[in-house]
Amino acid sequence: MTVALLWVASPNTEVSNSFAFFHSVRVLDSSKFGSVDRSLMFKTRAKRSGNQKWKSGLVNIDLRNPCIGSGNKLPIISSMVASHAGEMAISSEEKVYNVVLKQAALVKKQLRSSEDLDVKPDIVLLGTLSLLSEAYERCGEVCAEYAKTFYLGTLLMTPERRRAIWAIYVWCRRTDELVDGPNASHITPTALDRWEARLEDLFRGRPFDMLDAALSDTVTKFPVDIQPFKDMIEGMRMDLKKSRYQNFDELYLYCYYVAGTVGLMSVPVMGIAPESQASTESVYNAALALGIANQLTNILRDVGEDARRGRIYLPQDELAQAGLSDDDIFAGKVTDKWRNFMKDQIKRARMFFNEAEKGVTELSAASRWPVWASLLLYRRILDEIEANDYNNFTKRAYVSKAKKIASLPIAYARSVFGPSKISSPLTKA
Repeated sequence: MTVALLWVASPNTEVSNSFAFFHSVRVLDSSKFGSVDRSLMFKTRAKRSGNQKWKSGLVNIDLRNPCIGSGNKLPIISSMVASHAGEMAISSEEKVYNVVLKQAALVKKQLRSSEDLDVKPDIVLLGTLSLLSEAYERCGEVCAEYAKTFYLGTLLMTPERRRAIWAIYVWCRRTDELVDGPNASHITPTALDRWEARLEDLFRGRPFDMLDAALSDTVTKFPVDIQPFKDMIEGMRMDLKKSRYQNFDELYLYCYYVAGTVGLMSVPVMGIAPESQASTESVYNAALALGIANQLTNILRDVGEDARRGRIYLPQDELAQAGLSDDDIFAGKVTDKWRNFMKDQIKRARMFFNEAEKGVTELSAASRWPVWASLLLYRRILDEIEANDYNNFTKRAYVSKAKKIASLPIAYARSVFGPSKISSPLTKA
């Protein structure tokens, strides 16, 4: 699903530009889901030791969130710890929700004031309007080549919206490729710092290259904030230094960084339907859920591939509860313990997909098709893992071309009529 002009850095040289083509993109809080089984989504509990001092009043719960509050008997935070200074650290879930609130507030303002930018976004630094048009077209070509189904869906959007989505897509691919592409072994934290500085420049109207120019223009036309982009880079930093996740709270934050962020970037461009009665926050939450679901699906599909690289993106505590260890992952044997463990992981991913569905119907009509197509196809990967008898060590679950084609009219029908009126063989509870 992805490609880009790859920005790479050698450990001993300045960051340079080169072209590279690649495979696989990570693409969106539990966001306080009142209707789902949080004991499955977040299995850890808050623990306190006698020598920890909790500072009162550090967590100011937003009462608009149905699953967080002092009167709620559900665990309000999936994993809560005390810092050495005695202060309480908020959970990954709440940290992400704070970002959601900020992004929703931006969309409510509709368009950001041009005073936020140092340079007016006419891309005068690159020359002419024709160069900007060429930049967007190049982004479209990249999207068409590496995300064909999604690209077809974007063609239903207004020209301005689809060009903006292409620009965001390409930036995400380039960022992902820094740590997952053929030059990943040469990427250092310093290189990611430079990539982030470059991001800040393009948000100020100072793009570095043609593809940056497309995104620089996009963020001046839509209320897109820089924070989700920075958070995605933070996810790349995690990949450089972290190969294990102790619990789902840690994994959730990683999934937000590398995939949930895409939803926060995209909603302002895709737009919310004028007739929607849903709150802006709830639409963002659903977009976030789709990203989390997609990334969890990536993780479950790629267990064997990741293990061969020494990485295990599965909650260590849940593995232990299932009677499994890292050694079992590296051995790559499908046992009854593994099957039972995978059933729980797949169930959780499907819960996030189900939550995501609630928000797709609230998007502007022209933006729904590509999102429905992505949701249906990614959810089908979970079915394929089951069809492979949970062997994600040596078999890669994928959706055949025929099934992809068959999904397009279903996705289109859902985008027009809504999911309640369309039955789909691609959906499992």
